[in-house]
Amino acid sequence: MLKQAIRNLSLSLFFLLTSPRVFAQYSWNFPEPVTPMALDTLHVHNKFMLIVAAIFIVVLAIMIYSLIKHRKSVGHQAVADKAPSTAVEIFWTLIPFAILLLIDFVIMGIPAYHSVVMMEDTRNESDMVLKVTGSQWRWQYEYMGNTEKGNQNGLEDAKGIKFVSNLSTPQEQMDGTITPVNDPERPYLLDVDNRLVLPVGAKVRILMTSTDVLHNWWVPQFGSSRLAVPGFIRETWVQVDKAGTYRGQCKELCGKGHGYMPVVVDALPKEEYKAWVVAQKEAISEASAGADKEWTKEDLIAQGKIVYEKNCAVCHQVSGAGLPPAFPAITGSKISNSPIFGEDGKYLPDSHLDRVLNGIRVMPAWKAVLNDTEIAAVITYERNALGNSVGDVVQPAQVKAARQ
Repeated sequence: MLKQAIRNLSLSLFFLLTSPRVFAQYSWNFPEPVTPMALDTLHVHNKFMLIVAAIFIVVLAIMIYSLIKHRKSVGHQAVADKAPSTAVEIFWTLIPFAILLLIDFVIMGIPAYHSVVMMEDTRNESDMVLKVTGSQWRWQYEYMGNTEKGNQNGLEDAKGIKFVSNLSTPQEQMDGTITPVNDPERPYLLDVDNRLVLPVGAKVRILMTSTDVLHNWWVPQFGSSRLAVPGFIRETWVQVDKAGTYRGQCKELCGKGHGYMPVVVDALPKEEYKAWVVAQKEAISEASAGADKEWTKEDLIAQGKIVYEKNCAVCHQVSGAGLPPAFPAITGSKISNSPIFGEDGKYLPDSHLDRVLNGIRVMPAWKAVLNDTEIAAVITYERNALGNSVGDVVQPAQVKAARQ
């Protein structure tokens, strides 16, 4: 009976480990490098591994030889008459030290130095500048414009385009209410609503910061990662040489939503990138035009629900219950149920609009990310849904005036 159970278990393990599904995403090496930095890092890594393997084999061979040739069973006797001289001990200590020093500083140090210099090369040879801001738990992207080199290379200028990139996996899937869909184009917990788009072959200088805690913008196939530190601007760069979609994550433990902060980058050929830039600028123009019209309460609430679930629900929860004390509830809160504007028509300090525009503590200032219509819509939604029924409406024109 026991033999039969062991046999069945062994067969199960064999078929499990030899199943094609097991090896579908399996690789002996790093992901395919698509930037010069990643390729250089891979070459250095492989060179180091060969050196380390050679040292390991040589040392192991000497140990095995010594154990076999000098064992007692073949008649070898330990030399116990006297200890080696101090000079001999120093000599045989310095020889391996000198060999390892040579390997570390010359054979391994020079390639490593070249890689570090390449990683820190954020000088003016870049084609464009991108600002990446980490915030619990999303990424904000802002295109700062082309450099002179980028304009000379005919790269479409994306200056003024900015957006927030949020995890797009439905909350119901994360809660287990519905079964996750196995979609390779939108993998579970690794896809976002707004992807970062970069032109193939362009060197992009990245300015990185954070609004709250440490984050780390990391795409394995780019070969670089850099901490985003609150209050500081740090730099790195990427140059994607192959079109495609590349995924990464925040790799700095940044709070409860750390695992829900993916990075998705679409690298497009220059013509497709140009079309994307043009489409984004048209959408921005339409949104600006929408800020000048009078919106109905129903339309604002419908739009606000979308904005809230994309940007606010991760902290304040879909229901508005929040996660006190770090993330207060929206439902029944003083902020959501107090007046926004004074008798002079200006928004009151510490009002709902003030909080959303300018932020407070770990809450970011959304005026730099959301447009007037989105801010007006989400405030109207929060005051007329999620268990609140204030009944008032904030128009985009009022938000536009509050910015000034």
